[in-house]
Amino acid sequence: MERKLVHTPEGVRDIYGEEYAKKLAAERWMMEKVRSYGYEDIQTPTFEFFDVFSREVGTTPSRELYKFFDKEGNTLVLRPDFTPSMARCAAKYFMEEDVPIRFCYLGNTFTNTSDLQGKLKEVTQMGAELIGDSSVEADAEMAAMVIETLAAAGLKDFQLSIGNVEYFKGICMEAGLEEETELELREYISGKNYFGAEELLWDRKVPSRYCEAVLKVTDLFGSTDALAQAKTLVAGNGRSLKAVERLEKLYETLCLYGVEKYVSFDLGMLSKYNYYTGVIYKAYTYGVGDALVKGGRYDTLLGRFGKNAPAIGFMVVMDDLMAALDRQDIAVAIPAKAETVEYTPENYAECLERAKKMRQEGRRTVLCPKV
Repeated sequence: MERKLVHTPEGVRDIYGEEYAKKLAAERWMMEKVRSYGYEDIQTPTFEFFDVFSREVGTTPSRELYKFFDKEGNTLVLRPDFTPSMARCAAKYFMEEDVPIRFCYLGNTFTNTSDLQGKLKEVTQMGAELIGDSSVEADAEMAAMVIETLAAAGLKDFQLSIGNVEYFKGICMEAGLEEETELELREYISGKNYFGAEELLWDRKVPSRYCEAVLKVTDLFGSTDALAQAKTLVAGNGRSLKAVERLEKLYETLCLYGVEKYVSFDLGMLSKYNYYTGVIYKAYTYGVGDALVKGGRYDTLLGRFGKNAPAIGFMVVMDDLMAALDRQDIAVAIPAKAETVEYTPENYAECLERAKKMRQEGRRTVLCPKV
């Protein structure tokens, strides 16, 4: 029993020493970059009422939540995702605000999944949310901030892939697909499972012209050429065309930021979080099997909490970012190790004064007995 207690449960781990120092340093640089855009720090509870992350909100499936009860019998969950918490908080404290609100955060999230595949159940997420601005300029600010934040952490080779869920929704609407079918298709399309999507469409007896449009979504990725191709595929579909035009305008704005070399497009990009309503993005780099940044627009989520306001945000999985930096041999500068001042019983007072002076000078100092 004593030996078992020194180990951690599956899916969590200790971080200490130089590894933790590097993580703290990267977090500090990234948060400073976000704050330079005028975002203010916010802290929300580690656990919330179950309904904040319910199926109706469109967040993490119930089976993947860590659930427990308070003494009144309310069902509580450890947060699996920051965005619903941000929406709930904004609705509570900024109900009457009409001007845009900018939040940034740093904390841990918890997902109770048995399909780990090397992933952790507890990870650190850093992110930002812009609430109350529906413009394409807000989309560009968030995307540019993602790129500059990753660069601030030391990454050089990465790509921000941008899509728009309205493009896919427009095709589904024109095809007359039910919501349940659309959600199933989302999983296949986002996983690039062409055959699974094709079989589902056949089972639902969807007309062939719509099947072709849905299935070709998986091929619409790459440079701005993909946007031109996407337009030809949905000629006459106003909703989908408007989604592509939004991406074209977004690209023009990102060129003004000077970050276009990091940008690509993917019209087949969708998310397991159903609260996303428009522009959506993910960032990828070498040495990590999944996107290390995810985000997008969620214009209807705050309405679930009583405040009708558009919003857009992103989050970085810090654990994946640190793994990428390590595998790409990118050095992370950390504070110098502490200096040591050794003392004996006879000169303790003198050594203590010396140690105090060093600390006042900003030098990390250990005072320890001489062996």
